[in-house]
Amino acid sequence: MTARLDHMIVMARDKQVSASFLAELLGLAPPVQVSKFVAVKLAHDLSLDFASTTGEIVPQHYAFSVSEPEFDQILARIHARQLPYWADPQRTRPGEVADRSPGRAVYFQDPGGHWLEVLTR
Repeated sequence: MTARLDHMIVMARDKQVSASFLAELLGLAPPVQVSKFVAVKLAHDLSLDFASTTGEIVPQHYAFSVSEPEFDQILARIHARQLPYWADPQRTRPGEVADRSPGRAVYFQDPGGHWLEVLTR
């Protein structure tokens, strides 16, 4: 059997704002409307489908593996937006990038309260 993750639903206060935030920061194609969701297409035919809610949002952690040049571009976008970021998920190292030799990582929050991690390997 071959099972491959197809999509995940991500709850947000404003699905368009959160989907656009992710697509822009990761340098992806603009999100597209898919039924009642706004989808961000990732590699391997995976999508994150954003849905708006007025209910409680339980913050989730989403980690994205990227190349070294992509990491630099994403970090530049984080700086351009003056977004707070950390080198660790506990948020004890603000404004730093984790050196994981041989990779790097950075953590930041999206508009819906979810925690995003961008890492290289």
